[in-house]
Amino acid sequence: MGRWEPGASSRLREAALALYLERGFEQTMVADIAERAGVTARTFFRYFADKREVFFDASSEVEEKSLAALEAAPTTASPLDAVAAALDAAAEVIGDDRDLARVRQEVIMANASLRERELIKLTAMSLAVADGLRRRGVGEAEATLAAETGVAVFRVAFDRWVHAAEDRALGDVIRETLARLRTLTAAS
Repeated sequence: MGRWEPGASSRLREAALALYLERGFEQTMVADIAERAGVTARTFFRYFADKREVFFDASSEVEEKSLAALEAAPTTASPLDAVAAALDAAAEVIGDDRDLARVRQEVIMANASLRERELIKLTAMSLAVADGLRRRGVGEAEATLAAETGVAVFRVAFDRWVHAAEDRALGDVIRETLARLRTLTAAS
């Protein structure tokens, strides 16, 4: 395959995931991924900054779409309702390929540097959402609390979704998890 053939980024993701499962993350080199995908290592670096980013390259799209949904939320929406709109947008970007998400999560949980990268990306998302809420006029503490709550809801919902026996959309699980949180806090 030539390095400029379409689908190189998809092939690189698939190759990386397969190799991470076969050999482990630490034992897999960029050259191995590139070779399996039928491209050069230089082509790999056109798409990804490093071998960890194969799992996290959609983070900027998730953040962008989430912030757009947050900004588009009605001005009368509560901070948590605005965050819910952002979470719905994140679920749309992530999609509903639960099998892929499950395998991706398995690889991430098996490697400390990938878990760290996942936490960094979630923290960046929380900071961006809190900033978006402040731009909507939400106070500092409330914006931070709503954004951090949104990340917690996302993490719990994502874990429930990838490990669920039934096949449901991620967005539905996020909304259900948020509803459970609201019930929990109302009971306090």
